[in-house]
Amino acid sequence: MTGERVHRSTYAVDVAAPAGVVYGLIADTTQWPLFVPPSIHVERLDFDGIRDRFQMWVTANGTVKSWLSQRTLDARARRIDFHQEVPAGPAASLGGRWTVEALGADSSRLTLDHEFTVAGDRPEDVQWVERATDTNSRAELARLKESAERWTRLDALLLSFEESVRVKGPAELVYDFLYGIADWPGRVPHVLRADVAEEQTGVQVVRMDTVSGTGPAQTTEAVRICFPHALRIVHKQTAAPVLLEAHTGEWSVIPDETGVTAVAQHNVLLREEAIEPVLGRGTGIAEARTYVRELLGAQSSTVLNLAKRRAESAIRTL
Repeated sequence: MTGERVHRSTYAVDVAAPAGVVYGLIADTTQWPLFVPPSIHVERLDFDGIRDRFQMWVTANGTVKSWLSQRTLDARARRIDFHQEVPAGPAASLGGRWTVEALGADSSRLTLDHEFTVAGDRPEDVQWVERATDTNSRAELARLKESAERWTRLDALLLSFEESVRVKGPAELVYDFLYGIADWPGRVPHVLRADVAEEQTGVQVVRMDTVSGTGPAQTTEAVRICFPHALRIVHKQTAAPVLLEAHTGEWSVIPDETGVTAVAQHNVLLREEAIEPVLGRGTGIAEARTYVRELLGAQSSTVLNLAKRRAESAIRTL
């Protein structure tokens, strides 16, 4: 520290849910992309039940930022202290705490405190961090409140599943097909358009038009974080179809001694109030789970099998 001013902010929201439920939502960083709108991906590096260390990617002021963070959890006090080990510019340091206070058996208050410094206290940089902190904090608290208040139905609204195929071909060719999403229109039947921006290496911002069945085309937006050496691509829809409150997933290519397994994994939080308007009067969570599972599963299988065909065709050509 060289004497920069410490900037502080506090945000709080009352939640009609037990304090333990609210604390549980903020305690598990691996689930943040589903419950914290700006969070794209969390790559956990170390966790012993008290200390949590992870790399995370978030949207901030229209850009994708990444930093290395560490948290200390106190479940008894329902408090989590955090700080960025390697901050994302223009912040020179950033930390704070989450606290959950029980207001009654089924009510609580969630508070988020931030403090940060900016090198040289440049006004434009201070304003950038203040704007990002304010926008993201308000979005985080609003979504966490909404999710926690559905705690009796939350498990039913959450859905995780995967599709996979075996490939007798090079893992690198499978990965290249999955990475080359800009080339999917004309190759992948349900993809009409895919505009891809990759201003940071390995970070793709994608805007897509897709169709399903005889329905109209839907426009979605997503951020994809690519790990070519690990043959993985994690993704989150930042503008999802109306039936989905949140949608994250991962493409992974896993080589072994006999071939390659290509996997598409999905995590979904359903938007309960959209079920009847989308699927029809009288439908409920069970029907929505089946619909989403079948639709995303079929689309993923299509992509995986096209990647398989490409890799195996290359081998036959050689």
